Amino acid sequence: MQSAPRTGLLRRIRHHGAELLITAPSMAWMTVFFVVPTVLVLLLAFRPTALDGGVGRGWTLQTWRTISNPNYPSIVWRTIWLSFAATALSIGIGLPCAFAMARIKAQWRSTLVGLVILPFWTSFLIRVFAWRLLLHPEGTISVFLHRTWSVFGWQFRFLAPETTLLYNSFAVLLVMVYTYLPFAILPLYAAAEKFDFSLLEAAFDLGARPWRVFWRIFVPGVRAGVVSAVMMVLIPALGSYVVPDLVGGPNSEMVGNKIYQRALPDRNLPHASALSALLMLGVLLPPGLAWLATRKRHLGATDTDVVAAMNSPSALGNSGGRRRNGVRA
Repeated sequence: MQSAPRTGLLRRIRHHGAELLITAPSMAWMTVFFVVPTVLVLLLAFRPTALDGGVGRGWTLQTWRTISNPNYPSIVWRTIWLSFAATALSIGIGLPCAFAMARIKAQWRSTLVGLVILPFWTSFLIRVFAWRLLLHPEGTISVFLHRTWSVFGWQFRFLAPETTLLYNSFAVLLVMVYTYLPFAILPLYAAAEKFDFSLLEAAFDLGARPWRVFWRIFVPGVRAGVVSAVMMVLIPALGSYVVPDLVGGPNSEMVGNKIYQRALPDRNLPHASALSALLMLGVLLPPGLAWLATRKRHLGATDTDVVAAMNSPSALGNSGGRRRNGVRA
């Protein structure tokens, strides 16, 4: 009687040991290149700043007190709304693109995917500088819009000659959407390619309108792709600093710009570490809360409970009622 539990325990240990061996390389990689740097950043936030720059000796909370700078709330709010707006616009543009890419003929899909990833063949800085030239007061877009205003000025007041397209939040949002849009399209297309489009045809047969079919059937059907796209766009958008620095100017700074200023020009590593810790907390908090909610929802739903529920008299009675004489009721 004692050999059976011992055999089951040994089998379980052997099974989990194989899982640990399989996941050991990835866990080691994550530990060395993610966990250790994160811990170092958190520790640096509690160190004082040396007079000659760098990190001083001892431990202090003074760095966290300096974060209460009155300028930071506006910068944090700008970072949040720009990141969420860029994410929403990227998802809004990416969903129709993914839908069209999944519905087109198979021989054209690889071509469209290649066009989506084509901007990655060019340097990120070159692409941002290109937008800086386009949005310049003497650039192509500004000249075109100002000439349009001269003809239709009574209708388009926002195209007045004194309007500047560069060095404002609009320019930052525009370039961020352009930059992160492929990160939204690719996971959405991967989910849309596996979607059963016969559901849309059934909805049309029942008299549903196209927009209702799209939002009530297609979008929930690619929910996993939407979640992945949100994470892939929102996380880098929150830490963006190149785009605001090149096309935003001093009045469109984000948290990433402040981290860069404190780390390199000011050489205030503890302050930069504290800002980085807050940014990491803001990035990791939403996925962590979502994971906890999912885990709490499925807590206690073990295989034993499922089997017991399936073998219960009520379940067997319902099953027999549905399949009486081999025919579904």
